[in-house]
Amino acid sequence: MGSSLLPTYARADLAFERGEGAWLISTKGERFLDFGAGIAVASLGHANPALVEALTRQAQKLWHTSNLFEIPEAERLAKRLTEVTFADLVFFTNSGAEAVEGALKTARKFQSASGHPEKFEIITCEGAFHGRTLATIAAGGNPKYLEGFGPKLEGFVQIPLNDIEALKAAVGPHTGAILVEPIQGEGGIRMATREFLETMRQLCDEHGLLLIFDEVQTGVGRVGTLFSYEHYGVVPDIMAIAKGLGGGFPLGAFLTTRDAGKGMQVGTHGTTYGGNPLATTVGMAVLDIVLGPGFLDHVKAMGLLLKQRLAELQDAHPDVIADVRGLGLMLGLALHGPVANFVAAARQEKILVIPAADNVARLLPPLIITEDEIAEAIRRLDATCLRLEAEMGLAQKRAAL
Repeated sequence: MGSSLLPTYARADLAFERGEGAWLISTKGERFLDFGAGIAVASLGHANPALVEALTRQAQKLWHTSNLFEIPEAERLAKRLTEVTFADLVFFTNSGAEAVEGALKTARKFQSASGHPEKFEIITCEGAFHGRTLATIAAGGNPKYLEGFGPKLEGFVQIPLNDIEALKAAVGPHTGAILVEPIQGEGGIRMATREFLETMRQLCDEHGLLLIFDEVQTGVGRVGTLFSYEHYGVVPDIMAIAKGLGGGFPLGAFLTTRDAGKGMQVGTHGTTYGGNPLATTVGMAVLDIVLGPGFLDHVKAMGLLLKQRLAELQDAHPDVIADVRGLGLMLGLALHGPVANFVAAARQEKILVIPAADNVARLLPPLIITEDEIAEAIRRLDATCLRLEAEMGLAQKRAAL
């Protein structure tokens, strides 16, 4: 009898029953080095003792009350986030897509509250991924995700990433905001240039627009700073976050300045589960670790080490690896052959990596990764490349015959 799950995923024939830090143990007892971290979600590793303690402590007290009442745990986490970012206000969600949706609504409501309801269009970048809701697939603009779901939600204008002239040309009388991933994750670890983001900020200031950063994947320490806007030195008006914020527990948020959020008053937006005591208690435990002494320095150091070792791997296997890209512990291998083949071969070597567009394998290890685990990852990735080279050699021999 087949699965009762809706068949929207091409799942690997592999299941896990427990995790330990950067390792996953399958239902067959095999140990895998996890360089995907649940797509950048298990930011502090699997079964992190501090997160387990926070979760179980709160679970024994109170899980959910709804936002009809004050939630002290959410208040504390929101205050902490505003203290360490540009933002004045926070709205908690359950996912990254919901966070982006809220950010989009906030931007449009800002323009309406400012007397410009006609400024509803939002400029986005080709190759972006902002979620799977009707609004966020329209924002991403990927035809593969839009097909079959009826007319595309209007109000989104796509431009090529890092095309400054196209960016300037896209600003018109109906433009209200610009939405960008500083580093495209699903799009293949493609980095926005500093000049591109600085131009966005300049255009927003000149034309009364809002700048929205989608830091769902880049945020909460992933790139070696708490958020990637700090790396670029370009400050948004609104920011969507999720993934690493809950360390594996479903938790997202959008952050906004008070001015950008001025249109969001009582009744304009809501959520049943978002910001519940359980989720926000875990989120606070995550920030306690990520903002602790030396943690982000560790991420920077491990990111630099990993990138250096991957460059050596590229030199050793130029027929397999075309390029190494990314920042911190959000890295990608651009490949000559199909990324699906690389991911499958890596899985045979008991290391998990994540496929992305642009024929890229994403490496998103937990931020607690050690030097020894990086050395082990390189050993397994080297074996992966050797495996693929052997297969390529066989294919060449067959072609010669």
